[in-house]
Amino acid sequence: MAVYTEVSDDDLAAFVAAYDIGDVVSFKGIAEGVENSNYLLATTKARFILTLYEKRVDKGDLPFFLGLMEHLAERGITCPLPVKARDGEALRTLCGRPAAVVTFLDGVSVKKPTPAHCAELGRALGQLHAAGEGFSIRRPNALSVSGWRPLADAAKGRSDVVQSGLDAEIAAELDVLERAFAKLDLPAGVIHADLFPNNVLFLGDRLSGLIDFYFACDDAYAYDVAVCLNSWCFEPDQSFNVTKGRALLEAYHAARPLSDAEIDALPTLARGSAIRFLLTRLVDWLDTPAGALVKKLDPLEYFRKLRFHQQAGSAADYGWRG
Repeated sequence: MAVYTEVSDDDLAAFVAAYDIGDVVSFKGIAEGVENSNYLLATTKARFILTLYEKRVDKGDLPFFLGLMEHLAERGITCPLPVKARDGEALRTLCGRPAAVVTFLDGVSVKKPTPAHCAELGRALGQLHAAGEGFSIRRPNALSVSGWRPLADAAKGRSDVVQSGLDAEIAAELDVLERAFAKLDLPAGVIHADLFPNNVLFLGDRLSGLIDFYFACDDAYAYDVAVCLNSWCFEPDQSFNVTKGRALLEAYHAARPLSDAEIDALPTLARGSAIRFLLTRLVDWLDTPAGALVKKLDPLEYFRKLRFHQQAGSAADYGWRG
């Protein structure tokens, strides 16, 4: 989440008038994230999230995102629901951008996940993967292995400003990962693909909702697990917390059993997840417009995590006990 497009009072009032959601009480930009412009919208009836989809989001993907949230909610996953305007449409236009209103979920994201939080996350992720079965719209993962080389090329020649030798490190890693991913044949379906702590809400230690489905796509389920190992189980000094990893993996496995092939692939998938976030953070770091209300994320965090995965010999290094 972020704010790139400013919305005037008059534009907002005209937009909200198309819905049966009450009158505007407050409207505030949300700085977290990097993809779209997001606002917390409070009306006389309830609170909502208003999202304007920016240029990096393909308008053709929006029916997938909005439809997926409806599909998951119908199957018991607590996630935002798109709000339809009086004409029955959930997708509209605001300030020249595609825009949608979704319901607001109570809860807070945790800054320092505990093993208990990781277990809740693992269980919810397994349930999400199961609930996504039967969703009829398909969306390939544009940020999987085929998309990493173009991202590296977009940063090439500038990466060394962030860290000396980073261009060469990235190129060497991509050579390894492209060969390794070509050999994988894993169970796949709808994944969230960006289930970082800021996209998971808690009330105390109880998980209360999953949000921000705008990277969701079809890919290997275990790749989604690897994304979560990267984003939930490292400490601030970039050391991997095996206790957190074990809690996440065991809870996921109880909700959706992992196959032997998925377990064996975890180190490769974790490396792939790390390079994906290193690259997107790197491009955003280099290209974010001056003055945008957005929190830039450190790409080198994922370079340091990548170093751990390069040394991992098996899923046991992530806490797996079988």
